[in-house]
Amino acid sequence: MTTVRVEAPARLHLGMLDASGEGARRFGGLGVAVSRPATVVEASAGGELTVEGPDAQRARRVARRCLEAFGDERGAHLRVLEAIPAHAGLGSGTKLALAVAAALSALTGRPPDPPAMARAAGRGARSAVGLWTFALGGLVVEGGLRPDAERPAPLLMRHAMPDEWRCVLVIPAAEPGLSGGAETAAFARLGPDPERSAQIAQIVLTALLPALVERDLDEFGAALTHLQRLVGDAFAPVQGGTFHPDAAPLVEALLALGAAGAGQSSWGPAVYGLAASEHQGQALARALEPQLRDGGRAEVVRFDNRGARVEAG
Repeated sequence: MTTVRVEAPARLHLGMLDASGEGARRFGGLGVAVSRPATVVEASAGGELTVEGPDAQRARRVARRCLEAFGDERGAHLRVLEAIPAHAGLGSGTKLALAVAAALSALTGRPPDPPAMARAAGRGARSAVGLWTFALGGLVVEGGLRPDAERPAPLLMRHAMPDEWRCVLVIPAAEPGLSGGAETAAFARLGPDPERSAQIAQIVLTALLPALVERDLDEFGAALTHLQRLVGDAFAPVQGGTFHPDAAPLVEALLALGAAGAGQSSWGPAVYGLAASEHQGQALARALEPQLRDGGRAEVVRFDNRGARVEAG
């Protein structure tokens, strides 16, 4: 019996180019794939649809939608072996949905087409960062959605992250970030700010991306920190400050401890710091531990330059 295994890395959402979504193209954004945590799904043919493992209910809804979109009346057996923590800002819903779509697509012999899988899984309605980090890994920039478009935002660029750089990923014991209806309502409250959007675009094009190409961690980190504060200020009216209340002190602590840059992923509460090496990353994680409440954790992870792995056996 053929079994398809899909492993999808988490993503850090580094910010939106236009938070209010009032431009000719709505939102736009950038993000990067990290090796851990990850979503791992296995699928095999079956007479009916069965799903087991963490996040099974959400996986079942996606699987039903995908099978209907594929016009496939056969069932499948799905096992969710690992799941990214939900509502932490790491793209858990998108990665699970795309992993299920990719597994079922491969199981039924369809060619891998990221936009088609996103449409089948019902993802990419606002941000395509999760889609492009799933497909390609590395750091991606997407160009936003036309108001009447029914396809995910286009990929503008993708660049590999340096192998030696590390991410100190911190998931505090805190209330989850916004999602679902609360997230939609929050976006509806944001007003246009063309000046801020222009600043964000300038930082991305004239500092962040050139520094990445030249592998200059200090310039990259400074640009990312500045970018994160601008993006956070745009969302401050709906999240209670520049960062999630429990994320803000951790961002400042990472910077004070020597991280090259730091910020919050999506709505948080997950935060991250940039390190030049595994050794520096481990030192940062250890130094941060006293500031984490019971249940919070900090770990050093690699950036992922491969994207999702789909294997059939």
